[in-house]
Amino acid sequence: MRQQFRLYRRKKSGRYYLHNDLTGKQESLHTSDRATATRLMHAKNEARQQPALNLQIAKAYLAATDESFVNRTWREVMDEFVKIKTGSNRTRSERAVMDKAFDSIRDRQLIETRSEHFLRVLEHGKISTNNYLRRFHNFAVDMGWLPWPVMPKRQWPAIHYKEKRAVTREEHELILSRERNSEMHAFLWCCWHIGGSQSDVAHLKAEDIDWRTQVVSFFRAKTGTAQIIHFGNALAEVLRDLPGQGLLFPRLAGMDEKHRAALFQRACRRVGITGVSLHSYRYAWAERAKTAGYPERFAQMALGHNSKAIHRAYAKKAQVILPPLEEYEQKIVPLTNLTQREPVRMEQPVMTSAQLKGVI
Repeated sequence: MRQQFRLYRRKKSGRYYLHNDLTGKQESLHTSDRATATRLMHAKNEARQQPALNLQIAKAYLAATDESFVNRTWREVMDEFVKIKTGSNRTRSERAVMDKAFDSIRDRQLIETRSEHFLRVLEHGKISTNNYLRRFHNFAVDMGWLPWPVMPKRQWPAIHYKEKRAVTREEHELILSRERNSEMHAFLWCCWHIGGSQSDVAHLKAEDIDWRTQVVSFFRAKTGTAQIIHFGNALAEVLRDLPGQGLLFPRLAGMDEKHRAALFQRACRRVGITGVSLHSYRYAWAERAKTAGYPERFAQMALGHNSKAIHRAYAKKAQVILPPLEEYEQKIVPLTNLTQREPVRMEQPVMTSAQLKGVI
């Protein structure tokens, strides 16, 4: 049988290369030793002729170093992936693992997984399926459980998220006009003024408020970063009506985030508003800050964003109306209107004829 690969050596570098007679492609073997290069060439040719037999040989070699390497399935990868998560991230990961689209690879061995298996999963899944399958795959590669990537990065289908938008001031006021629950009413006002995630705002405590400096500060549950908000009179009026110690929203804090989201969607349906969620209040705060000219570094700190790119993604839809430069200068640094100033006149003394003769 004709061999698919043949060996040759380059004179300048002295390294051996393989030439594929079917495709014409060439690849370096990264060695100058002829015996090593010949062995690699034979392995390549045998792999093409007897793929099933070579898979069993590979399993035998891999099992000698790690007995569980050959038998490890994607179910074990998912379980280990969930174990390293904490808090709300772990809850989301547990929910993602239960996706039915993963059933086709759940009990498949990692070493026998091919790219077409991933493609079938992606066909039957959603956006979250694509996201978590990438994370499972990268986790297995990083842990050394996969000898090679199942699918190259460039071949993964692009993730297209649904368009997200901020809740407008008019929508916010309309929702509040029909909200009869006092705790939910105050909660939405806090979301509007603080811009925190729904879980962070729901778990606020009276101890998080510094009335002397008018600051609300807490650590974000998602990232652990500090979120520090200086509040004005509008939010102060809302906070004064809340409990003076312990949780500010005890009923909402005891709910799961999806239950709070369901309450908000019910409030939106009452007034015919669609396309927004509780997280839209976070987008609204970022857009309001950008529109008002609030310095980006202050807004990023107030929302607890670690990255400028993330913060800009939240504020990208802000409608900023730029004033003329001269008007802006008048507000920031008052200047004298030079067009109204009279020209300076230099008065020269009148010289007599005698004085002129003396000069000459």
